[in-house]
Amino acid sequence: MRFGERLARVVSERGPLCVGIDPHPGLLASWRLPQDASGLERFALTCVEALGAEAAVVKPQSAFFEAHGSRGVAVLERVIADLRSAGALVLVDAKRGDIGSTMAAYAAAYLTEGSPLAGDAVTLSPYLGFGALEPALAAAEESGRGVFVLALTSNPEGASVQRARGEDGVAVAQAVVDAAGARNAGASPLGDVGLVVGATVHELGVDLSGLNGPVLAPGFGAQGATVADLRKLFGDELRGVLPTTSRDVLRHGPSVSDLRGATRRVLDSFTV
Repeated sequence: MRFGERLARVVSERGPLCVGIDPHPGLLASWRLPQDASGLERFALTCVEALGAEAAVVKPQSAFFEAHGSRGVAVLERVIADLRSAGALVLVDAKRGDIGSTMAAYAAAYLTEGSPLAGDAVTLSPYLGFGALEPALAAAEESGRGVFVLALTSNPEGASVQRARGEDGVAVAQAVVDAAGARNAGASPLGDVGLVVGATVHELGVDLSGLNGPVLAPGFGAQGATVADLRKLFGDELRGVLPTTSRDVLRHGPSVSDLRGATRRVLDSFTV
């Protein structure tokens, strides 16, 4: 089954929320956990227990695991395996992007069957050129996985690149949208190439009508984006949009029941 099909199925069962696992030092401290690999492991596996059977998509942020070296990466590998066993789709937030054999190596790590770092999808950066992502796009297609390509990010610095216009007058972000849409042409119910569009960008400024794929919308909740912001950006139907939150849920830990309750409340606020 293609990633777009699996995503549509799990969203129909669990709702469209994506919850991040972001074990940054402040959250470890608030959970009274040590700032080392053992604290990381306790934090991450508690999140797995709470979210794995609750959220449609769970997004571990690779950088916070990598910061603890090989022990941290080993924890990430277990998190990916355990979340998938619990029925959640795993989006590894690694934001990889390079050229040639290096991009092929990233594809092997995050999108190839049998790799311990391969979830169900990975985030990619297209800003060495969308065409440079071809090894990852090909690997995702072969293994039935998905990718989410950065299009419009919420950081202020991103606009100078993403909203710049080429010689043809087309904004860089729109070129990314159009390239993703071309890869998704004819797919049903959704294509496998998604986009990342920050829920806090205030103004979309690109046409998503031809995307035919999912949109990851980080920034919902603690970062300030509201349901009204989502509907302003993406329309009332919000088809294919995955509002994404981390701190709004994770601050309720380390209680598993409190984390689950927070997840349900955030989802309810989006779906009412």
